[in-house]
Amino acid sequence: MQAFLLESRWYEIILGGWLFFGFIYLSFGALTWLLTRHVLPRLGHGGRLDPRPVPQGQLRRELLLSASSVLLFGAGMVFPWGLLQLGWARLAVDPPGWRIVLEILALVIWNEIHFYANHWLLHTRWLRRFHLPHHRSIVTTPWATYSFHPVEAAMLGNIILLPMVVHDFSFAALLAAPLFSLLFNCIGHSNYDFLPDAHHDRWWLNGARRHHLHHACFHGNYGFMFPFMDRLFGTALPPQAAAERIARDLARTPDRRGRHVA
Repeated sequence: MQAFLLESRWYEIILGGWLFFGFIYLSFGALTWLLTRHVLPRLGHGGRLDPRPVPQGQLRRELLLSASSVLLFGAGMVFPWGLLQLGWARLAVDPPGWRIVLEILALVIWNEIHFYANHWLLHTRWLRRFHLPHHRSIVTTPWATYSFHPVEAAMLGNIILLPMVVHDFSFAALLAAPLFSLLFNCIGHSNYDFLPDAHHDRWWLNGARRHHLHHACFHGNYGFMFPFMDRLFGTALPPQAAAERIARDLARTPDRRGRHVA
């Protein structure tokens, strides 16, 4: 695989990146939408976390911003490719299965740390303006997963560069990174309670609840899928942090007949 990548041209890498990121964005988004809007509701499992309606035009905006992120992520593939070309990074040759599993677990942990640090920075007054386009999706949808300003996309999209320099990862582990990252992202932006019987948002895999609260409240819950960074730095939101705000908005939102929702 390393030899194949070294022999590829830069424009082939970019084209392959565009096709890859576009495919996984559309596939994961459609699957999450189908699961949370049709399959699980019909089975009577779980339910929407934020009952407020999605504003008109939000989906179009999310798709357009996500398209720009896909283009940026695809073009950004020249950077890990360049590390291999320059000899600053190498791929592991025929690694055993257990090593691939450990590398994926290490990248999952690094992804959480990397995301938390960059996400916290994006909420500072110096960088907040680059994060506001993403936060226009107060009621989240799976299509908001890549709905970023280009600066934010560049900050969040460089996750594998540092790991590649410090360790010879397998190609399988590096390929898994954008896959599990997008999977976690779709869960976080699904606005769906997959685990209604779990204790509020404290269970480790309740990332959907935690990220719903982040979008509803803007500050707090800066972690990606898991809660350990927010617990470590004291930025975790309480389970009912957005309840009053949502109830207030619903009370003044007219339904289709012009009446206000009680």
